[in-house]
Amino acid sequence: MKNSSDILIVGGGLNGPTLALALAQTGFSVTVIDALPQAKLQDDAFDGRGYALALASQRLLQQVGVWQHVGSENAQPMLEIKVTDGHAGQGPSPFFMHFDHAEIEDGPMGYMVEDRFLRRALITAMEGESKITLINQRRVESQEVDLSGVTLTLDGGDTLRGRMLVGCDGRSSGTAQRAGIKRSGWDYGQTALVCAIDHEKPHHGIAHQFFMPPGPLAILPLPGNRSSIVWSESTDTAAAIQALDDKDYIEALRPRFGDFLGEISLAGKRFTYPLNLTLANAFVGDHLALVGDAAHGMHPIAGQGLNAGMRDVGALAQVLTEASRRGEDFASELVLQRYQEWRRFDTATLAAATDVFNRLFSNDNPVLRLGRDIGMGIVGSLPGLRRSFVREAAGLTGDLPKLLQGNKI
Repeated sequence: MKNSSDILIVGGGLNGPTLALALAQTGFSVTVIDALPQAKLQDDAFDGRGYALALASQRLLQQVGVWQHVGSENAQPMLEIKVTDGHAGQGPSPFFMHFDHAEIEDGPMGYMVEDRFLRRALITAMEGESKITLINQRRVESQEVDLSGVTLTLDGGDTLRGRMLVGCDGRSSGTAQRAGIKRSGWDYGQTALVCAIDHEKPHHGIAHQFFMPPGPLAILPLPGNRSSIVWSESTDTAAAIQALDDKDYIEALRPRFGDFLGEISLAGKRFTYPLNLTLANAFVGDHLALVGDAAHGMHPIAGQGLNAGMRDVGALAQVLTEASRRGEDFASELVLQRYQEWRRFDTATLAAATDVFNRLFSNDNPVLRLGRDIGMGIVGSLPGLRRSFVREAAGLTGDLPKLLQGNKI
């Protein structure tokens, strides 16, 4: 059977198209299969969703030709991060952490970009790449592996053939399930309420993380006097809040949000996401690799979910490209194990860190609260530690793939 492409990617969200671009630009032919219609992916209506892209992730998007399609007017630099602890309606404790991008020489710690602009930029970039085939509104029914590659059967009976398969299809990855890859993890009993708000006063590019006993509240700056909200509550409380009308929803948010940005109002739609930790027991299989949420899903407490996926993209693209240039079989177990070894420990460490932070801060234990407040005060007072945190937030630490360093593979 003739190959449709060198590499088949299931999932057309954010990681899949980014990986397709990175691979196509080093010579691979790629087919991306997505269940959603392209018109929905290109919908230009504001719906309230946004992403916190670390500086390293922005560098990757720039290298693969996406960032120029986002537009500078649609990307809000994150210049500062303020981390506080307290209770809704009582204000933050006097101990806090404040991180400023000026403590590093690299630029902003990251950028906030709305979902609609990032998805549209990815599609535009793919349409300009001749080695990428995009198939929309089709689902994968089955996948079969043999010695020379992978065959996918789509709904309707059409088949696709490739040397290898990459699952970028989320936490409930059908690609992983069909390959027999199991997952480990647990539920947090929390749900994230996600929306955007308009506010009276400017945010000055400052991101806020306010830890409260039920869960953290992130206030992330968008262009203009608008911010993205990721608000974690217990599952039952979140369900009750989500059921409120828009006016009462804002009234529930107001004591948690405070008045530092003046009057607030809802902008766009409201979403909820159950929060859990889920890690694939293997990131690779026979002629197969998992990327992004298909490999790992973690608490959004540090906003690192998408950025971890971008590191996967950079690492896998680099491993496959360098293997191909050496004349190796890029889909072999030996090559794919290099990707797993590169990313699995880093991902497990990040997942553990977010888990510990959530458990440490999402409670009202007075002893733990005293300890974490003192700890925040110490970190905030030591320039060396602050700089380390800023570099971590910018995604500049660890064994970075070339694309996230701002270099070509």
